[in-house]
Amino acid sequence: MERDAETAPTPPKHVAIIMDGNGRWAEARGQPRTVGHREGANAVRRTVEASREVGIAYLTLFGFSSENWKRPKTEISDLMGLLVRYLRSEIADIHKHNVRFRVVGDRSAFSREIIGLIDEGESLTRDNNGLNLTVALNYGGRADITLAARRAAEEVAKGQLDPDDITEERFAGWLSTAGIPDPDLIIRTSGEQRISNFLLWQSAYSEFVFLDTLWPDFSKDDLVGAVTEFGRRERRYGASRG
Repeated sequence: MERDAETAPTPPKHVAIIMDGNGRWAEARGQPRTVGHREGANAVRRTVEASREVGIAYLTLFGFSSENWKRPKTEISDLMGLLVRYLRSEIADIHKHNVRFRVVGDRSAFSREIIGLIDEGESLTRDNNGLNLTVALNYGGRADITLAARRAAEEVAKGQLDPDDITEERFAGWLSTAGIPDPDLIIRTSGEQRISNFLLWQSAYSEFVFLDTLWPDFSKDDLVGAVTEFGRRERRYGASRG
């Protein structure tokens, strides 16, 4: 039985989730991986709703990494079709609930249809001030840092910036997540314990919770449990224990 929102602990401001386990969920049931991805999309819907209910301000979901293009073409085609259906069916609903939607990552590799739907969703929800939902699509943390470094180098080359003026705060402004606070808590499902090139700069002082739950089974109870575990942690940001 799921906990009531009123009994949930005070949540971190920003929760990021590496959604893992769709394929294994399907294979364990003798189903094609496509079915797992479809159920994973349902888990996204539940998680957005649960995040609103427990008071999370920023939710970032790792939807498709820059390395995922190495998967079989048929699986990628299924994933792109699922992404189109999600963007068409969910944006209006999250807009109704005052959710702001945005995408980080290199969207140039996607079809014109997907890019158009992303642009429409971001434009429609831009002024919403409820949950901030960010979806990382064709995203890689190293690429994000590399692009930021290139932008800094371009400004230096043009004489618009002194190298000594490049601070951590200024550098963060060149990242794709500029304006979004760093994640306090990163959750990874499926039992794997690695970051997979996700928010490398931004996660410098994040707390991590690794769950055995496969992503299609992820529930509000799992989210609240991770938030509860986060609440037990002592965050020192590099300082020694008092």
